[in-house]
Amino acid sequence: MKLYTRTGDDGTTGLFGGERVGKDHPRVEAGGTVDELNAWIGLVGSACDANQPLHTELLGILSEVQARLFEVGADLATPPGTKHESKIARITADHVTEIERWIDHIDGGNEPMRTFILPGGTELAARLHAARTICRRAERRLVNLSRSMDITPSAGVFLNRLSDLLFAMARRVNKDAGVADVPWTGKSKPSQ
Repeated sequence: MKLYTRTGDDGTTGLFGGERVGKDHPRVEAGGTVDELNAWIGLVGSACDANQPLHTELLGILSEVQARLFEVGADLATPPGTKHESKIARITADHVTEIERWIDHIDGGNEPMRTFILPGGTELAARLHAARTICRRAERRLVNLSRSMDITPSAGVFLNRLSDLLFAMARRVNKDAGVADVPWTGKSKPSQ
């Protein structure tokens, strides 16, 4: 099978349910942002050191997350009631519970937060923070889509929790590397 089909040359793409929609359709926008997030998760994983126990643990979780993000993408590409609906898995409340367990486990090794913190620290933590912001954008795209079309409610909840997981991971990675959180004080002074 060839990588190019020429069917999208007119600015449309096919959903898994068979319908063709514009490439700027809110369903495609949401799915594309989830795909972008998945690529960023891959970039995060490439900065993990398999010789460090925490990084190995994160790689295992991130691998599961990537599989779930493919399920979110398939969910978005398959509107409810379409002919291929039975061929895909949808995100459920059990997936949300799973991610909450990961958050509790990872964040359990962090100091309690007392203020907002600035994104950054180690390269791995910075990548996790970048992925978190893309996750938030994907969630916003799902919210926008849900205003006019049916989507699986747990998909949006999953993305909401995933951004929390990525935040907890970034803090934990910094802590493990001996890099302190940088608090946001809310008092900016001009540079001299």
